Amino acid sequence: MNPRRQPVPVTRALTPSARAWIGLTVLATAQFLVVLTTSIVNVALPDIGHGLDLSPIGLSWVVNGYVLAFGALLLLGGRLGDVLGRRRVFFTGTAIFAATSIAAGLAPTAAVLLVARIGQGVGAALLAPTALALVLTLFPAGAGRARAIGVWGAVSGIGGVAGVLSGGILTGVFGWRAVFFIGAPVAVAVLAATISLVPADLPAGGRIDLWGATFVTGGLAALTYALSVGGQYGWTAPRVLVPLIAAVLLLLLFAGSQRRLSQPLVAPAILRIPGVLAANIVMTLLGAVWLGLFFFLPLYQQKVLGYTPIQAGLTQLPLAIMITTASTITPKLARHLNTRALLTTALALLAAGLAWLARTPVDGRFLTDIAAPSLLIGTGLGIAFVLLTARSTTGVPAEHTGLAGGLINTTRQIGGALGLAGLLALTTAAGDSGRQPPPSHLAHAYGTAFIAAAAIAAIAALLTAVLRDRR
Repeated sequence: MNPRRQPVPVTRALTPSARAWIGLTVLATAQFLVVLTTSIVNVALPDIGHGLDLSPIGLSWVVNGYVLAFGALLLLGGRLGDVLGRRRVFFTGTAIFAATSIAAGLAPTAAVLLVARIGQGVGAALLAPTALALVLTLFPAGAGRARAIGVWGAVSGIGGVAGVLSGGILTGVFGWRAVFFIGAPVAVAVLAATISLVPADLPAGGRIDLWGATFVTGGLAALTYALSVGGQYGWTAPRVLVPLIAAVLLLLLFAGSQRRLSQPLVAPAILRIPGVLAANIVMTLLGAVWLGLFFFLPLYQQKVLGYTPIQAGLTQLPLAIMITTASTITPKLARHLNTRALLTTALALLAAGLAWLARTPVDGRFLTDIAAPSLLIGTGLGIAFVLLTARSTTGVPAEHTGLAGGLINTTRQIGGALGLAGLLALTTAAGDSGRQPPPSHLAHAYGTAFIAAAAIAAIAALLTAVLRDRR
């Protein structure tokens, strides 16, 4: 008898190109889940506030607890991937994400929910930069990588809108806890697919800068906390000044430590690669706009216009369609147009759309006051995410791809956390004091947030036009 034939592994039965695209599908699903989790709670925030008795500041930390842990630990996650192996760290982060998603859905108190959200951020910080690094490994520089980055940018952009859309439907049908539970089965599916469809990589070895990670995490956490409560307690109050001073000291220690170490958390050489520093600066501003938009828009729709959670979610479809369309065509546009001019135009469209949205009338209409500005906003976001992601990784050596992925995700998330804290302080001063203000006061407060976001987008467009790649 002939010996029993062994089954051929799935990845060996495929061509290298097919393996790469299947691997991209798995990794992009994980990235989609990470971005989705940032915004999926936004429509559910009013229900979470009622269910767990949370103030507007407390509700902001349901978002910022995740975003801050995610953003502050991304650099460490990227470095761990480079040192220990990217697929190994990606797998670990996805498992942590699945477990904490279940914990958040079961949370009996606000404190437990906030801890679980921080845990989700930790898992996301491990999986996001290593996922991007694995994508760059699968696709060598060239047209294939450009298309893969286009898919990655599309997923990053659409995830925010999909979070609001799915969050509204889940909250309206199953209640707010469902917005946390939904992440677990998707993460488990990614874990199962990773084993057979994502090729393993060899660890590069080296040291991990734990002191640097401690300094930057503590500094960013203190800064975000101070910004989030400054509008409530006053900027000269001790509980605001003390964390501000601590943030400055910790971030200075972090900057100093990176110059002295032979293997720092952020290698200064990566910032000297043409375009990397500029892309990360602009992504910081874009992150502030992106997170602020998906935080305040559902609140305006529900608290001022009286939309149900399902209605608030479904009305994000124009935005979702435009982000997807713009992200898909951006790689083609970039081959025929000047990318700096294209990015500047995209950010200008984003600023114009946000300024239009800032009208926030109490009797606003869907077509003229939400859908129309969403077309401009979606176009700007879709193009900008793809171009900035591509620019931040172009020319980066293979041994630093994890760091590059962690850096661009860090600037986006930290920009989002700091931007949301600052915008929340503006809305608190402008009329959203948490004492059930009338819709007219809320409309003014949310309009203030949108016009501030438009100003940030305009600054990003200006910087894009004037910053030059140093060689």
